[in-house]
Amino acid sequence: MKFNDKTFLKEKNKILMFYPYISTKSLKNLNRTIESRWVGQGPKVELFEKRFSKKYLNNRNALATGSGTDALHLSYVLANIKKDDEVIVPIFTCTATNIPLLYLGAKIVFADINPDTMNICTNSVKKLITKKTKAIVCVHYGGLPCDMDELRKISKKNNLILIEDVAQAIGAKYKKKNVGTFGHFSTYSFQAIKHITTGDGGMLVTKNKKDYEKGKRIRWFGIDRDKKYKGTWSNDIYEIGYKYQMTDISATLGLDSLSEVDGIINYRRKLYYRYLQNFSKSTKIKVIDDYDKNKFHAAWLMTISISNKDYLQKKLNSKNIEANQVHFRNDKYSIFKEFAKNKKFKNMDYLEDRYLVLPLHHKLKISDIDYISDIIKKNT
Repeated sequence: MKFNDKTFLKEKNKILMFYPYISTKSLKNLNRTIESRWVGQGPKVELFEKRFSKKYLNNRNALATGSGTDALHLSYVLANIKKDDEVIVPIFTCTATNIPLLYLGAKIVFADINPDTMNICTNSVKKLITKKTKAIVCVHYGGLPCDMDELRKISKKNNLILIEDVAQAIGAKYKKKNVGTFGHFSTYSFQAIKHITTGDGGMLVTKNKKDYEKGKRIRWFGIDRDKKYKGTWSNDIYEIGYKYQMTDISATLGLDSLSEVDGIINYRRKLYYRYLQNFSKSTKIKVIDDYDKNKFHAAWLMTISISNKDYLQKKLNSKNIEANQVHFRNDKYSIFKEFAKNKKFKNMDYLEDRYLVLPLHHKLKISDIDYISDIIKKNT
């Protein structure tokens, strides 16, 4: 596995924020898949599920989907979230975390963020629980695990379903245990710019076999595909289903990259910790990280907090370095405003105009990180 090869074409000499990882094995393997009879959901989807589950989930039940959003929606359906059920979610996340709750008519209850991590604030969560609360959704922002002991304690005490959105944190660990294995359900994303990609895709993880079997059915219109292929299906659909399956074309990309993911994560962490080293003596640059030794950071994003964010972003862009905010507080969007009316989010309010995401991907070199860091230090 080689990084920083000649295939990296900088767009107009820009240092890009993201760059998709595609294994060098995939071109040949994609041809083999396309030449087979299986280009839709077939044996490679099942193989990808098994290998992913073995590597990260202690062989938990895993279902590959067409996107991370598909997986989230299925997790909410399997959690039996219904109209007017209250679901506590972070105010700061990709909208994909929360939009599927609107499909179900659930009442979104926004929790504030932890100012050090931009993950969901457990103290905020505690204050929001009511008799109508059905579930808590946590997101491991940028690859940094949430405080899972506390979230599990809260969910158990209040008999709530805990759902992990692991879209940004494949390979992350909390107390040496893989994230995605703490919740009743968890979901992953293999969208284009994640650690590994299937073009677009996701994974749903369930704790028990019953949810897994139902998930398999409603992932494909509510049809029991196994029974259908065996000729024993009763030709009836008794659950509302969706078309949320992954294809063998996507799974081919996933399988190839999964075999190389440890190297990808380790390299990204090397770049991440170079940033940390470069910013360590600055009193004006705060990295979004709590430096908790119980947490293994998967290094999907490098996020900093600075007082002159807008100026710095323009300065970086003038040097052909991409920098942006990537995700935004969800209550800024019209579709969510009713759930945040007359509510304050102290930590989010403070960080809203301060956080900035810097380039971090396998095509960058240590020298690129040093170059970016020097510009930031000179302009803060």
